[in-house]
Amino acid sequence: MKKALSLVLALVMLLALTTAFASCSDSNADFKVGFIFLHDENSTYDKNFIDAADAAAKAMGLTEDQVIMKVNIPEGPECYDAACELVDAGCDLIFADSFGHEDFMIQAAKEFPEVQFCHATGTKAHTEKLANYHNAFASIYEGRYLAGIAAGMKLNEMISSGKITAEQAVIGYVGAWPYAEVKSGYTAFFLGARSVCPSATMKVEYTNSWFDIALEKTAAETLIAAGCVLLSQHADSEGAPKACEEAGIPNVAYNISTISIAPTTALISSKIDWTPYMKLIIEKTRDGKGSEIPYDWCGGIQEGSVKLTELNPACAAPGTQEAIDAAMAQFKAGTLKVFDTSKFTVKGQTLTEYLADVDSDAAFTPDTNVVHDGYFDESADGKRSAPYFDIIIDGIEASK
Repeated sequence: MKKALSLVLALVMLLALTTAFASCSDSNADFKVGFIFLHDENSTYDKNFIDAADAAAKAMGLTEDQVIMKVNIPEGPECYDAACELVDAGCDLIFADSFGHEDFMIQAAKEFPEVQFCHATGTKAHTEKLANYHNAFASIYEGRYLAGIAAGMKLNEMISSGKITAEQAVIGYVGAWPYAEVKSGYTAFFLGARSVCPSATMKVEYTNSWFDIALEKTAAETLIAAGCVLLSQHADSEGAPKACEEAGIPNVAYNISTISIAPTTALISSKIDWTPYMKLIIEKTRDGKGSEIPYDWCGGIQEGSVKLTELNPACAAPGTQEAIDAAMAQFKAGTLKVFDTSKFTVKGQTLTEYLADVDSDAAFTPDTNVVHDGYFDESADGKRSAPYFDIIIDGIEASK
């Protein structure tokens, strides 16, 4: 009798577990995530996001029909329309990748509170305080700084070989827009270069476009003609690296390795790996915990969100990897601050305080002092994740 009862109980428990597993499997099978990309894979910026979305979906066990990607979605009402289409397609989570998508993502988030909306590079999540709208970025300024070390080492090699003088160590930088995100990046890059090559200076040319191959190539050629002996970029095409390869000028790119298109001049690239964040938001949303996604998430080196591509031995100076590794160790130990105010001046003065536009409003009103303990605190300490370093420091000359 006891054996029979035990068998019945075991069968009941097995049935319950099977039912629960089936229910969970059905729930997972119904889960869908939608992605909105500004451009397609022809943009190095968007390709980086698309690759991360594919990697995250695979890691989380999603099938092809659970992932919907919309490409070439402008920073306008088309973004809201795309978001609505993804909601209609059954998406539980929607991610967009460009700054100008934000207002339209917020509009959709307010209309569809049952769907989680996540947005890269935005600034308004922590002030909107919607349970289903979130911003994310990464401390890419640390990656830019490390790439800048590679550039500085290359400049030193050019100086020691007699190719240039110390005063001719002029870096060119192709920037998309005069936004804080771009200024933060090129300043970090410049400070990394100067940490090993103190005589370095920088000229910046803006294209006023995130993606324009011709404009980016022209900007690079303008910088080379102005005497720049090494170039970097915060723009989304291969225009600048191609111009550098044609001119024989070392280049540091962004988002992807450009060694395949510039085999003799591509030095290294910094990049944000969005895979950790995408895995996080998929897991939280799928488990019904979307409201636990931070308003402002900022991944760094420790999270595997900030990376460098491979160093090109055909271009890199001896000792470059060792110099990068040493700085990387300092970042991990928390002893290196990119925007250490003792390492730069603004109009000849040391920065002791700075009101940044952290709590964004329509007028971009400065509202938060972000200088403390001897450094400018970029995208950290519970402040917004998107960059707000928008200062032109001494040693950098930027076009209007």
